[in-house]
Amino acid sequence: MPDSARSTVTATTDAPPVTLLYLIKQVELAVRSRLDELAAAHGITTIQYTALTVLERHPGAIAAQLARTSFVRAQSMTQLLDVLERRELIQRTPDPSSRRQLRIFLTAAGHELLDRMRDPAAEIEHDMTAMLDAGDVDVLSAMLQSCRVALADAAGR
Repeated sequence: MPDSARSTVTATTDAPPVTLLYLIKQVELAVRSRLDELAAAHGITTIQYTALTVLERHPGAIAAQLARTSFVRAQSMTQLLDVLERRELIQRTPDPSSRRQLRIFLTAAGHELLDRMRDPAAEIEHDMTAMLDAGDVDVLSAMLQSCRVALADAAGR
C-alpha cells in the first residue's frame, strides 16, 4: 500500500473492520471538499451547483422535485432558487397545467456556468477513480446505483 493511502490512525488487531458506511462518508467528505473549492471559485455554493446540475438533467422541474433531488428541504430550496434567479442562472415560468406551480429552467448564463465547471468537476471524478481501471469504474457506478435504489426501497417499506 502506498504511504499516501495509509491511515494516520494506528489500527489494533482486535479493532473492528472499517465499515462501508465509514468509507462512503470519507469519500463523500473528500469529494465535498473539492466541490466546495470548485464552486466557490465560480461564485456559487456546492448546493447551488447540485441544483443547477439537476436542472440540466431535468429541465422544467418544480421546486419540490428539485429539493428532493438536490438533498435540501423545500424551504431551503425556495431561498436557493431566489439567489439563483437574482443571479440570472435560472428562470421560473408558470406551469400551463397548474397556476400554482412554477417550472424551473437554466438560463443561458446557467448553462455557461456549468460548461465552465464541467472539466474541473470531471477532474475531481478522475482523481477519485485514478486507482481504478475503466471496468472497475463501471462496476463501481453500477454498485452505487444499486445501493441507492436498495436504500430508497427500504425507506419506502
